[in-house]
Amino acid sequence: MALLKRSPKAAPAKGKAGSTKVKKPKAPRGAKLKQIRMAFTATRAQDPKVLPLVLAAFFVPFLLLLAIGLVFGGALYLGFLGFLLGLVAAAFVFGKRVQATAYSQVEGQIGAAAAVLSNMRGDWRITPAVGFTRDQDLVHRVIGKPGLVLVAEGSPNRVRQLIATEKKKAARIIGSTPVYDVVVGDGEGQVPLRKLERHFLKLPRNIKGKQVNELDRKFKAMGATSLPIPKGPMPTRVPRR
Repeated sequence: MALLKRSPKAAPAKGKAGSTKVKKPKAPRGAKLKQIRMAFTATRAQDPKVLPLVLAAFFVPFLLLLAIGLVFGGALYLGFLGFLLGLVAAAFVFGKRVQATAYSQVEGQIGAAAAVLSNMRGDWRITPAVGFTRDQDLVHRVIGKPGLVLVAEGSPNRVRQLIATEKKKAARIIGSTPVYDVVVGDGEGQVPLRKLERHFLKLPRNIKGKQVNELDRKFKAMGATSLPIPKGPMPTRVPRR
């Protein structure tokens, strides 16, 4: 399913006196509309309710405010306001349905958590499948301003041992950096896949950007064996109008 994906970050370009400037690539004309059309087509194939829900989200505030304006005056102003509110509501509903459809497609697949992690907002250094078992339990390593986060998916009993093993490995290089662990799932004490990004965004910011870079460098120097993770499309959000 061709859904929305975050655009790749632009590579830094060096300017005068060795300064670093980021040159943003210019998106082709109509690229966002093409993305929205592709996302709508793919979502509608899986979710037939998306079109009536989006239309309802647009017309309810538009017609309501227009009717108030016709009765009490100011129809032009209230109609225009209703039109804008309708667009915002339609975009919100559309984004939620796209997201829900994408999550429903990857839930239960191996590496689903890694797909979500790789599309999170913010500066996160993600290494998928740093720990795994023959039963397809996985642990992913994430480095960010909260510190080190180990994300596990699979059997809750088996992944606890994987997390403990990875914590022992990391203890040699992280020092006093905070360590968090997350088990993805719908059970008690677990984080559902669709709430994983929200969980990360709520974590406290404990270290600075330079420390994130240093930790990332140390882990890369340590090396790791990782499994290939299926690259399923995961949307993050609909482009804002």
